[in-house]
Amino acid sequence: MSDNGGNKYADEVDILHVGAGIMSATLCSMLHELEPDWSQMIFERLDGPAEESSYPFNNAGTGHSALCELNYTPEKNGRIDVTKAQAINEKFQLSRQFWSYQVEHGVLKEPRAFINPCPHVSFAQGEDQIKYLRKRYDALSGNHMFPNMQFTDDRDTFAEKLPLMSQGRDFDAEPVAISWTDAGTDINYGSLTRQFLDGAKRNGTEIRYGREVTNIKREGNFWKVTVKNVHTGDSQVVRARFVFVGAGGYALDLLRKAGVPEVHGYAGFPISGMWLKTTNQELVQQHKAKVYGKAKVGAPPMSVPHLDLRVVDGEESLLFGPYGGWSPKFLKQGSYLDLFKSIRFDNIPSYLGVAATNIDLVKYLVSEVFRDFDGKVDMLHEYYPAADGKDWEVVVAGQRVQVIKPTAAPRFGSLEFGTALVNDQGGTIAGILGASPGASITPAAMLELLERCFGERMIEWQDKLLEMFPTYGKSLKRDKDAYDEQWAWTQKTLGLDGDHHLDTGVNPES
Repeated sequence: MSDNGGNKYADEVDILHVGAGIMSATLCSMLHELEPDWSQMIFERLDGPAEESSYPFNNAGTGHSALCELNYTPEKNGRIDVTKAQAINEKFQLSRQFWSYQVEHGVLKEPRAFINPCPHVSFAQGEDQIKYLRKRYDALSGNHMFPNMQFTDDRDTFAEKLPLMSQGRDFDAEPVAISWTDAGTDINYGSLTRQFLDGAKRNGTEIRYGREVTNIKREGNFWKVTVKNVHTGDSQVVRARFVFVGAGGYALDLLRKAGVPEVHGYAGFPISGMWLKTTNQELVQQHKAKVYGKAKVGAPPMSVPHLDLRVVDGEESLLFGPYGGWSPKFLKQGSYLDLFKSIRFDNIPSYLGVAATNIDLVKYLVSEVFRDFDGKVDMLHEYYPAADGKDWEVVVAGQRVQVIKPTAAPRFGSLEFGTALVNDQGGTIAGILGASPGASITPAAMLELLERCFGERMIEWQDKLLEMFPTYGKSLKRDKDAYDEQWAWTQKTLGLDGDHHLDTGVNPES
């Protein structure tokens, strides 16, 4: 190889990370705490960290904890199922704990740069949705994991809480209701990633940008990883004892190249998205919340409409969307050939099965692709009736690849919405597939990775793990005292314990 100076391998490391996003950054930091003597290296195909899914405007920036996201609380046989909501919430508390630990130990130096308090609101339109929202409120409001949740179908209270959304609204034509809690957060995963990686560099981790991993092959007890310099075209080979593939939409292809049998028959379905964005501060100051509604029939969960406050690098803005779209790219800065290159004989049945059983999704994506700017503004009017398109611009969101798992006939393939961890049987390589809640639950996903791939070390790591995750091994949904204790700690450490109510900014004395 041209870069290796005559040596077979350019480097040899204990842990090699593919991708410099929030997943790799979190695992790198966690492993350094557990095994500070292990050598680690990160390869990133782009020229900086967090430029794909972790980039702030490539995602919603929601600290997903099921406070307002209605797809986590489905209605089944007239009852609200809170199982998934509790599970997501519990995982997010692990995120808060890990971030707090890293703040206290100087790895994360500016919590307000990546996390800010932001009320989370659920929005219902029409009698059917209001009935559902009331049931949801009744099911969650008494639960300690959903603190101080409130509900109203009163138009005056609605206007007080959400003045922007009340402008131009005909409350007589269609009733509305909201539930809300002040316990929500807005998160800049780009800033969080950069702070983690700054800490990694201080600890000796080498991060190489402009380097694309093109192949991964097993060689004895090591993985032989081929890496191309995207600027020169030169390649080198690095040996690693363990490989983590945090490469977003490219993870599936790399795991396949590595010969990981656990992804046999897997396929990927890319879904893109767009936002409407405004930086008009007159509007922004009237909407200090994340407001989630119900998805349209056939829409994927990631396309649930929401009107969000964003805080990025000290600047506040509003995002509305996402608008679903379609592109064959597996990454935003990927290739139009990605989808076609991913087709294999073993996953063709998976693709065909999903196509046959998800007609509504196909129709939805087709309609979204052909929705023009005025059509996007029309959707915004459901949330903000007085919206003027002149105040808003289109921003392209990140690219997500939904996992298609092979299943038995007659379906052959199942489209999975969510985040999935895949590893080989020997626990020497692992990768993250899928989309939301993704970044919000990264520490929980990495804990699962440690349990699967480093199970023999978990006992000796236990004391350190309990330092990083004080509730590790406890059920927070059952242990209210443990929940309350960790909540108070993380609120204080992350700077979230002030008086943060649904402040619209309209009344300066509020």
